[in-house]
Amino acid sequence: MVSTTPRTPDISAVRSVPTTVKDSRGYTIFRVVNAVLLVLVCLVTLYPFVNLIAQAFSSQGYIVAGEVNLWPKGFNLTTFETVFGDERFWTGYRNTIIQTVLATGVAMVLTTTMAYALSKRHLKGRSFFIGLVVVTMFFNGGLIPNYLLITNLGLKNTIWAIVLPNAISAFNLLVMKSFFENFPQDLEEAASIDGLTTYGIFGRIVLPLSKAVVATMILFYAVSFWNAWFPAFLYLSDPGLQPVTLYLRNLLAGATGSGVEAGMETVQIGANIQAVAMLLTVLPIICFYPFIQKYFVSGVMLGSVKG
Repeated sequence: MVSTTPRTPDISAVRSVPTTVKDSRGYTIFRVVNAVLLVLVCLVTLYPFVNLIAQAFSSQGYIVAGEVNLWPKGFNLTTFETVFGDERFWTGYRNTIIQTVLATGVAMVLTTTMAYALSKRHLKGRSFFIGLVVVTMFFNGGLIPNYLLITNLGLKNTIWAIVLPNAISAFNLLVMKSFFENFPQDLEEAASIDGLTTYGIFGRIVLPLSKAVVATMILFYAVSFWNAWFPAFLYLSDPGLQPVTLYLRNLLAGATGSGVEAGMETVQIGANIQAVAMLLTVLPIICFYPFIQKYFVSGVMLGSVKG
């Protein structure tokens, strides 16, 4: 007769199974080497920025002699005082902020809407429009035709001369188009059944779920507009409209004569003005980046994993 008494499981056999898996020797070596390489890359990346800060606070003689590395020598704030004391610097900074915010906003509206439209395979003439966008990445009208066009349109010495010509980046447009093409169609169909229009689906469904790519594009556009000085050099002759990057460029070229106005030698301004100019230009972007870092990291990985 077969016994029906349930058997007690062997607990000792279960307890003998190891709870952790020990890394192999080769994998441990790989992790150590990888960590060392990453630390070296970080040090190499940070050194130019630290050296830039050190030069910005150092005096002329030590910079010219090449003795400034990671720590300021001959602590000097003369250049900062000269730049900060100039009203044109603050005017340029205000213009840069306004131009960057407005230009980035316009660029994002146009880029997102056009990319969403081009992502729809049923769009008539879709291949033609995509080809037209790609052509602009390789062919340009040229500097003189662009200048004549901006002048004839009456945009010279207006903020729109900076905003409109660079409102859409072909590269950013194609990146967003690729993202929207992989967007789940079921969500859009469900929203359409619930009564949302195309604009409602785009504004209430697609964009909120596209924070990563949107944040990445905002960063790309903002950095581009913030650092641009050449379009302002061409189209903005009014000092009241010029951005801070153009002001710093003119200061570096000796066009503003701030050294003479401040009772200083112009040579002393030129010795550390490059470091000060670069530091003042990069600081806002560095302060802005941490707020969108998590979205930026996800955005640059778009398309790497298909599912």
